[in-house]
Amino acid sequence: MSKQFKTIGEEFWKTRTEKVNAELFAMTYGALVVQLIQDYEDYAEVNKQLDKMGYNIGVRLIEDFLAKSQIGKCADFKETGEVISKVGFKAFLNIVPTITHGAAAPPASPVSRPASTVAGQSGVGSSFVLTLDENPLAEFVELPEDALEGKLWFSNVLCGVIRGALEMVQMQVEAEFISDVLRGDDTTELRVKLIKYMEEEVPPADD
Repeated sequence: MSKQFKTIGEEFWKTRTEKVNAELFAMTYGALVVQLIQDYEDYAEVNKQLDKMGYNIGVRLIEDFLAKSQIGKCADFKETGEVISKVGFKAFLNIVPTITHGAAAPPASPVSRPASTVAGQSGVGSSFVLTLDENPLAEFVELPEDALEGKLWFSNVLCGVIRGALEMVQMQVEAEFISDVLRGDDTTELRVKLIKYMEEEVPPADD
């Protein structure tokens, strides 16, 4: 299945007609981050704004992604991670992060909950970490000392994209960077944790 997703991602990238020059893309994104820093003068707020922008992108991106990739509903959160790594990142950034799956948190006692609810929430607490050996957003970037001290996550838009996209397919997740080579770390890693499966909204009945 993993190889199948990799093939889908490669085909998705090859058939995309609206590719953007990588250098131009990196410079444009860098200019956006600089503008946010100038506007807010607060790195924590810049992180929030990048996440918010990414969320809005993810909400709009997911429909096109599902239509073109022809990928159906994932069997579990582990498979969701594989799709994000091998198809999503490949399709839009032409990279394939290494994925490491974490163990799910032990389930709560089902005594007081209906069986259907317990089954529907299986996998809650599961997580995976994406290690970006390449990061097109961070090409040509070197963070100044005050950005390091202010704990800027330069590529935080990616967390928002993942969060927004998964919310549209009924998964509430927490996505955050845990390391970044721009901040002196050995690797650039992004962790995604499943908080809960969301109930699909049922349209109100006609009177």
